[in-house]
Amino acid sequence: MRKQGTAERQLDQAGEICARQGAQLTELRREVLSLILKAEGPSTAYQLLDRLKDIRKGAVPPTIYRALDFLMEQGLVHKVERLNAYIPCIDAEHRHHAAQFLICKKCGTVAEIEDRSVSRALDRAAEKQGFQPDSAVVELAGLCAVCAAST
Repeated sequence: MRKQGTAERQLDQAGEICARQGAQLTELRREVLSLILKAEGPSTAYQLLDRLKDIRKGAVPPTIYRALDFLMEQGLVHKVERLNAYIPCIDAEHRHHAAQFLICKKCGTVAEIEDRSVSRALDRAAEKQGFQPDSAVVELAGLCAVCAAST
């Protein structure tokens, strides 16, 4: 879990990033991002909604989905499709068309990496087919180092 001070700094940085992009990190969006930052692992929209209801009693599914869509558009969170869950972005100012995720099948942790050689290889392979990608997310399932060591 991330330390409270670290989460607050990340939230402040997120607000600055949004402002530079001409967007506003509203109180609700900040609360949703805070829930993601403080989570011990990937969170589904409904897990986030349940936690958000502790803060905002009237929160409903569209509330959380609108906030998540905004946070993804701003590059502050990623959706891990395999898990249908959200994680904070490790570096909100990096290029988001080239994310790779390592997903542990045993403990459920997700690690984000950004290996530009993987991205270049995918771009070259797509180019050979005449395809022009605008984003590529690679999700690798397996065992993390801790789980692999314990088997």
